[in-house]
Amino acid sequence: MWDKPDLLNGCANALYALAAAALIYAGAQMAIHSSLLPLRHLALQGELAQVTREQAEGAARLGAVGTFFSVDLDAVRRAFEALPWVRKVEVRRLWPDRIEVAIEEHAALARWGSDAQPKRLVNTYGEVFEGNLADAMRLPQFAGPAGSAEELTRRYGAFRQALAPLGLEPRQVLLSPRYAWQLRLSNGLTLELGRDQLKEPVMERLSRFVAFYAQTLGALNRKLDHVDLRYPNGFALRVPGIVDSGREPKSMGNKHRGREKA
Repeated sequence: MWDKPDLLNGCANALYALAAAALIYAGAQMAIHSSLLPLRHLALQGELAQVTREQAEGAARLGAVGTFFSVDLDAVRRAFEALPWVRKVEVRRLWPDRIEVAIEEHAALARWGSDAQPKRLVNTYGEVFEGNLADAMRLPQFAGPAGSAEELTRRYGAFRQALAPLGLEPRQVLLSPRYAWQLRLSNGLTLELGRDQLKEPVMERLSRFVAFYAQTLGALNRKLDHVDLRYPNGFALRVPGIVDSGREPKSMGNKHRGREKA
């Protein structure tokens, strides 16, 4: 071996490379943990309406531990994600001594489930989350099978747009375990929309109701209660004081059947 200079030179170069790598690693560790590079600032980005200053400071103390280089950004992110009303968090280092935390809060769109659970809310993405909201009862109510919140959110937007010409809004959107839709409107009227069908989608039934509302229900000078739209060419109306709960509601579809087919 000693009479092979090429081999000796190769071994020497390898030892030099290992020594250099060890020095670089040691220097990096010293820099990472050095008190000369402290973490001095944590900046919050985003419009915060629900996260309080005290909550943010507590999350910062819990997650932002170490120097500028040694602080665990994932730990900072998890600390802030654990706060109520926080939907999404992004964290990054800003040289030389700052951590920036961008927070996206949930935007509450509706209450989820029964009125006995006012802390369960649905955001604008159709995600269910836990949150205290002082005026939660002003929000519409959604209820449906597990995993259906996103679909209810999407349909709520379509229902609201369809009802806009009548000046009405859906205050309650319910989806049964059999995937039948029911709406309760801002005037107290309940609409039974039923299930989506290939020949007659739910939105088609609602559009028919809106089209004939003025000359049917809108012309009645009475408090309305319940409308069943699960008819191919009309709908049935139940008016308090006229139809008993045990009897069939009065059909108002036949009167306009010819026009609806046109």
